Amino acid sequence: MSATTLTDLRGADRIRHLPFWLGAVGVALAVFLALRLIGNEYGYYAGYFVLQYVVLASAWNILGGYAGYVNFGAAGFLAAGAYTAIVVRKAFGFDLIPGIFCAAVVTGLLGLGTGYLTLRLRGVYFSIATLCLAVVLQTLVVNWDYVGGSRGAYVIRPMTIPPFASYGEYIFLVMLVLAVITVGIARTVEVSRLGRGLQAIRDNERAAEAVGVPTLRLKLMATALCGALMGVAGAPLPYYSGYLNPDAAFSLAFAVNAIAMPLIGGAGTWAGPVIGAVLLASLQQAATVTISSALNLWIVGWILVIFVTIAPRGILGWFGKR
Repeated sequence: MSATTLTDLRGADRIRHLPFWLGAVGVALAVFLALRLIGNEYGYYAGYFVLQYVVLASAWNILGGYAGYVNFGAAGFLAAGAYTAIVVRKAFGFDLIPGIFCAAVVTGLLGLGTGYLTLRLRGVYFSIATLCLAVVLQTLVVNWDYVGGSRGAYVIRPMTIPPFASYGEYIFLVMLVLAVITVGIARTVEVSRLGRGLQAIRDNERAAEAVGVPTLRLKLMATALCGALMGVAGAPLPYYSGYLNPDAAFSLAFAVNAIAMPLIGGAGTWAGPVIGAVLLASLQQAATVTISSALNLWIVGWILVIFVTIAPRGILGWFGKR
């Protein structure tokens, strides 16, 4: 294949992705303008809550949905990103945006190292190993005085950040941009050679190896990317709440929702985690305001049971079947 032909193919591929990016940016702008017109500060924080799970669920789906390797350590990667942001703030005075980049690097390397050590395991053994990683990370944080240990750490938030109308608007817009980028990455992976290789691993890993698919390399790439994006989801957390302790950072809700949202929306597709995250996170936020936050996991559990029974392939799979 000549260099000119290869350049033409790459140009055509960029054009093929253009409608998605235009649509994603358009939806993001519409959501931001709608909240700004409403002018309710609570709307920004509720929107942040939903978007955080969009990022987390989309990140989990890269390894769990495309490759079929169920990761129970989502809370560990998210907390690692959050505490990385705290460390670089205390050590170097970095604010939120540099903290997000640092969290992506640290958790990406953590995902790569975890993958190298655990991806030779399969099935439930891999899932148990990722769960153990979250427990080990929580134990380290609890005993690390520099980040507050079990007492937690405070982040002093400014009232406003020009040119934004409020701090809530700023933190929401940051997470909105991260959500658009993460969903875009997930979609790009799905339609790329990496995504096709991961899907071959999910369908039959031994057969994929037999036909020459570099399974270990692809899985390492997926774990690194998955870990980096989960860390990105967690980096703004201390800036959102103003205070972070190990119990909140390593909450069971993060691990459960990261798995439940892609499964309910449709794992293995870029849109499934988005649908599941918007649906479940909105219900949980509504329950927190109207009834009690203690019902969140109860709601997730019942919805997951219903969908596993009625639509085991999620919302997208149910509609696609019909």
